[in-house]
Amino acid sequence: QVQPVESGGGLVEAGDSLRLSCAPSGRTLSIYGMGWFRQAPGKEREFVCAISRDNSPIYNLHVVKGRFTIARDDAKNRVYLQMNGLQPEDTAVYYCARHFDGNYYYAVSYDSWGQGTQVTVSS
Repeated sequence: QVQPVESGGGLVEAGDSLRLSCAPSGRTLSIYGMGWFRQAPGKEREFVCAISRDNSPIYNLHVVKGRFTIARDDAKNRVYLQMNGLQPEDTAVYYCARHFDGNYYYAVSYDSWGQGTQVTVSS
């Protein structure tokens, strides 16, 4: 079973940037779409963005607001989430997941999840 591994989280100040990285352990990334979700304390997990296996990005514009960019590097077997202009409301655990089938917005469309990486934004 492929389990993505996330990295790159941390504690930053409002307005700072972070780049999260995701690697699907042991398998070739190029055949999969991949997504990023986040879950803040006391809230439900929400879709952030995804990228299809043909390199088409899908964004939750309500969350991203033009600040985040998803990209994939199949040669390095990595998916990246570049986050700029971070705000305290972006504080959450960010999860990378492998898309299986269906609408990218829904968690049920993903069949393998990482453990998550914490992003904390101070005001």
